[in-house]
Amino acid sequence: MKPRFVYIHGNQSTHWSFAWATWLKNELEKLGYETFFETMPDSIIARSEYWLPFLKDHVKVGEIDVIVGWSSGAVAAMRYAEENKLLGSILVSPCYTDLGDDMEKQSGYYDKPWKWDSIKSNQKKIALFWGDDDPYIPQSEFKFIAEQLAPEQIKVAVGKHFVEQSEFPEVLQYIKQNY
Repeated sequence: MKPRFVYIHGNQSTHWSFAWATWLKNELEKLGYETFFETMPDSIIARSEYWLPFLKDHVKVGEIDVIVGWSSGAVAAMRYAEENKLLGSILVSPCYTDLGDDMEKQSGYYDKPWKWDSIKSNQKKIALFWGDDDPYIPQSEFKFIAEQLAPEQIKVAVGKHFVEQSEFPEVLQYIKQNY
């Protein structure tokens, strides 16, 4: 049985279809995968109190699903995996601190300690994608997450924060090789 791919966009998004998301959805569906790409509730601030229950109760993310989380969406994917089993996650430009940003602080994702062991044990595969020149998230954030989760690591040269790309072939290649 093929997994379902659930996409979680970042904060400050008015619609899920930003940058490479539409392209990835179309490519996955061409390959016969079921997908869930929707705008999350509270999409500007991206608060955990809305996003995590939405993933559990509305989207019903479970053991046959792979979350593709981008930026704040990747943070949500990690927090979701602390308490829920899933097949895997693809974390694109995540962080584990609020970076001193007021909007990030409001999200509620950084109010409690991370359960890194649970994040790892509740899924079979984790991939971490980041740009070597991300203007928003320091490289030290990616390094720390990689040390905690031991994911497959894909550093993309001149990837920035993957905002300007209309395609993301590195993610598609990873999916084809692993799912």
